[in-house]
Amino acid sequence: MKFYDAVVIGGGPAGMTAALYLLRAGVKTAMIEKLSPGGQVLMTSEIENYPGFPTGLQGWELADKFVAHLENYDLDRIGDEVRDIEVGTTIHTIKVGDEIVQTKAIILATGSRYRKLGVPGEERLLGKGVSYCALCDGNFFRGQDVAVIGGGNSALEEALYLARLVNKVYLIHRRDEFRGLVCYQDKCFKHEKIEVIRNTFVDEIQGADGVESLALRNASSGDVSQLKVDGSFIFVGFEPIMDFVCDDVEKESNGIITDVEMRTNVPGIFAAGDIRSKMCRQVASAVGDGATAANAAFTYLERLGV
Repeated sequence: MKFYDAVVIGGGPAGMTAALYLLRAGVKTAMIEKLSPGGQVLMTSEIENYPGFPTGLQGWELADKFVAHLENYDLDRIGDEVRDIEVGTTIHTIKVGDEIVQTKAIILATGSRYRKLGVPGEERLLGKGVSYCALCDGNFFRGQDVAVIGGGNSALEEALYLARLVNKVYLIHRRDEFRGLVCYQDKCFKHEKIEVIRNTFVDEIQGADGVESLALRNASSGDVSQLKVDGSFIFVGFEPIMDFVCDDVEKESNGIITDVEMRTNVPGIFAAGDIRSKMCRQVASAVGDGATAANAAFTYLERLGV
């Protein structure tokens, strides 16, 4: 059994930032990450909107810079999967693989995964025209034709954002009615660059080295067709990675509920980044969450007399 003052679960931007701030404060800290540090940043071909890098950089490059920053400190890294968390009065227990780790403070920073369509071509063309973030990748499609797949607020908002950059946006929804706010629907339906395609499923994303077209199927008639596009932006929701989080921690489908200081309802447990229930999911906001959570955790530990 190992014991730490604080344990960060997750090695993305939020988790690495939280670990950095805790280590700089002299807190004995471990970071649990079953995969390579970086999180969803590693899935992004290029990042152009992170402050301090005006010419942009590859996702893996930014992840490497985060990792390099942590190498200056005495951080214990545990490369396994968290199976369960048991809440205690002042000591919480984490089951990591076959190991038991105890700690006074936990920062949950496992992020979220974009919900996928699950159609042929989606995985193969990820980063080659398939994207889950218009704000991140929209600039690469200036003057081109793209598809936005989805019917909620995210899909409508991202379609409007992309319409400022691209030549044409095909907004494809499998139902007749959209789930997004009426104000967003009105803007999309009236926009000269947005063509709405209702009652339609995307059966396949096609292309050799990049997205070239979509195979479509009408939900009512079953008729199939091809739609030529240069990019496909998928917004059918996201899933916070919180399966391992015990029921003691208050959560909803959108993520773990925290206050502005990243505190959950359980003393000593904090959450940062995309695992939180929030609107903005960007690297910059994850970094801010991580710093805030670490500061709140340090204050909590001081009160315990650590």
